[in-house]
Amino acid sequence: MNSIQKIAALILLSSIIVGCSSSPSEPEKTPTTPPLSQSDRYQEERYDIKNDVAPDQPMSVEHIEEAIPQYEAYSLGGNKNYTVRGQRYQIIKDPKGFKEKGQASWYGKKFHGHLTSNGEVYDMYSMSAAHKQLPLPSYVKVTNTDNGKSTVVRVNDRGPFHPGRIIDLSFAAATKLDVIKTGTANVEIEVITVEKPTSQVKKQALPQFQIQVASSQHKDRVETLAQDLGQKLSVASYVNSEDNIHRVILGPFDDYALTQKTLEQVKLLGYSSAFVRKN
Repeated sequence: MNSIQKIAALILLSSIIVGCSSSPSEPEKTPTTPPLSQSDRYQEERYDIKNDVAPDQPMSVEHIEEAIPQYEAYSLGGNKNYTVRGQRYQIIKDPKGFKEKGQASWYGKKFHGHLTSNGEVYDMYSMSAAHKQLPLPSYVKVTNTDNGKSTVVRVNDRGPFHPGRIIDLSFAAATKLDVIKTGTANVEIEVITVEKPTSQVKKQALPQFQIQVASSQHKDRVETLAQDLGQKLSVASYVNSEDNIHRVILGPFDDYALTQKTLEQVKLLGYSSAFVRKN
């Protein structure tokens, strides 16, 4: 094939691609809705599930504690001003004292296992949330003003991009606030700011966290698992036995960010019911 034929073939291929991207099956957009950017289109097409749903057989979230506020440096990713559907969003530089009222929604199975805006793995059973402008990560107290229930979540993602909605809760957080039942709820959110510890603060004064991976009545299996995970993840591990129930425990950790990172690794290894508990 000579050069002219190659160029002609490329032009023909380009016209086919353009034709596919604007096929009649694509939902029509109203004149007031900006066309999807390449980034927006990627976000819509990257997930296996078209519409978000709850897990098929959700596990109980009663044992999952609310997020424990701790000082964390802001992430390298997810903290730049950005544009979605033609709307420009500016990250709040100083969120201390920030409060907001509006509607909360939730997100679950569609996004489970995918990366959040700051590069973490989204886990619908974690006490996390998404906000359009708060720096990542941030800790927020969320109060469902429809029923008075409240909890604390760790914001590590962006969204929701629907009018009137101010926060997207994880499946676990939404369940605790009874937002799952209604789909959305009226909420008030308040940022919880934790100052950076000074060098004079002793390590012993920092909060301690543990990860409970699994429990069983078979002590030998639990001991083998604890040893295996300790070696794979390079963390301390041990078995806690009580009332003939043997639990695999990792830690303790005095860094909440490291605890969450380790929890993500544990879940990627297949232990989806693992959770963080305070020592």
